[in-house]
Amino acid sequence: MRKQADIAQVLKAINQVITMKSSAVPLHEPLLGGNEWKYVKECLDSGWISSAGRYVMELEERIREFTGVKHAIAVNSGTAALHAALLAAGVSGNDEVLLPALTFVATANAIQYCGAVPHFVDVEERSLGVDPHKLRAYLQDIAVFSQDRWINKNTGRRLKALVVMHTFGHPADMEALIALCEAYSLELIEDAAQALGSYYKGQHVGGLGRISAISFNGNKIVTTGGGGAVLTNDESLALWVRHVTTTAKLPHPWAYEHDQLGYNYRMPNLNAALGCAQLEQLPDFIARKRKLAHAYKAAFSTVLGVKLYTEAGYARSNYWLNALILQEADRGVRDEILKQTHAQGLMTRPCWNLLHKLRVYTNSPRMDLSISEQLEQRIINLPSSVSLVAGERA
Repeated sequence: MRKQADIAQVLKAINQVITMKSSAVPLHEPLLGGNEWKYVKECLDSGWISSAGRYVMELEERIREFTGVKHAIAVNSGTAALHAALLAAGVSGNDEVLLPALTFVATANAIQYCGAVPHFVDVEERSLGVDPHKLRAYLQDIAVFSQDRWINKNTGRRLKALVVMHTFGHPADMEALIALCEAYSLELIEDAAQALGSYYKGQHVGGLGRISAISFNGNKIVTTGGGGAVLTNDESLALWVRHVTTTAKLPHPWAYEHDQLGYNYRMPNLNAALGCAQLEQLPDFIARKRKLAHAYKAAFSTVLGVKLYTEAGYARSNYWLNALILQEADRGVRDEILKQTHAQGLMTRPCWNLLHKLRVYTNSPRMDLSISEQLEQRIINLPSSVSLVAGERA
């Protein structure tokens, strides 16, 4: 039986939750209520504003302590972190890298930076991440083992890696995906850009694959203004990433010797200072965001034709962006909700355009993407700023 969303009730439910309202409610804005000013001012007063300075090292240490991952290398964007992670995993020209079509474009762009080919795969509704069972069936059909490597029989290219996206902060089904990568000798790279503070079966995401990337963009749960980090438990990979992201310069008091192609991906001390202040508040941020998700879930529990996406049983999510899911795939209804919420100053958004539909990626290989294509028409992200709820723990 068809159950179309009741648009009036959707708007009523959102307004029931968002009581701290001004003229406009952003989708996600940072909360700068801690030591941000103090730490940034210290950088300005001392003159240590670029990539040298104590806050970069302190930020990396705080990331390691919070996530439990052994190594963290701060860089100047989440995209840079993804690029460096892919390079460290050995992705190179003409490799194929599997990734969800339902993700932000940076995931595919970073693959292209390596000269590799994005190969789009489908997601599951339970996690909004890569569907391990559908992907296994697909690989059984298209992957052949030849000369010590797995090859896409349709293109002749090596299947090198799988990038797993933790969508909106919700962990993907990592155990099944790890087993799949082991079966097909795929490097597992976590795109944890949105998932700082999210856990899979009690373990913080970002340390489950061989290497991962997180983002500190201005709209993330913790921000450095712009920035990111590479996480890994592999010391050799960590050393390599740190070297390559600092222009591959060999240590020397004055000589400029660079031993390979490097990238100027260093995070400035100013940004790291901001991040240190933000990380001090992260437990409270997560508690607030989970409280907001609980409020949305309750408000939408009686609304016809919609549900709030909630974490899978194995996960504890940071709920970076709350996602409203229409029961029926209906772009017209989705867009009408977007139109009416924006008219009320509520900054909602659809999920990203599926990557295989973007002009630059229309010729990329892909599997059946029917679930992604349905979800594209059903997902609406709701205002999710930390400041929308008070600071009691949830």
